[in-house]
Amino acid sequence: MSDNATHGSWTPEGEALPPVTEEGVIAALKTVFDPEIPVDIYELGLIYAIEHGDDGKVKVEMTLTTPSCPSAQELPSMAEEAIRQVPGVTECTVEIVWDPPWDQSRMSEDARLALNMY
Repeated sequence: MSDNATHGSWTPEGEALPPVTEEGVIAALKTVFDPEIPVDIYELGLIYAIEHGDDGKVKVEMTLTTPSCPSAQELPSMAEEAIRQVPGVTECTVEIVWDPPWDQSRMSEDARLALNMY
């Protein structure tokens, strides 16, 4: 096994970070579950926007099922922590938005099946 395989690529500026992709951010968000609902926040339709730049900065706009959601404090920080684990992410901001309000039509078909909401 060569050194590059175990240590990654090196440049005079330091180790090169892989580019952040929307797919990578989505995969991270799919690891975050509302503690009261057995479906991840992406499939629930809580993610409204994902922005990422070449500098590794990621911004996510998400909502909650209701303003009085018991997980209002923990879900955004859980999402942020998951995104920070994506290779190449240098900074992450998760912003809660309320417009448009969330409704069940934003859920994926898989989420609806898991929750018996057809």
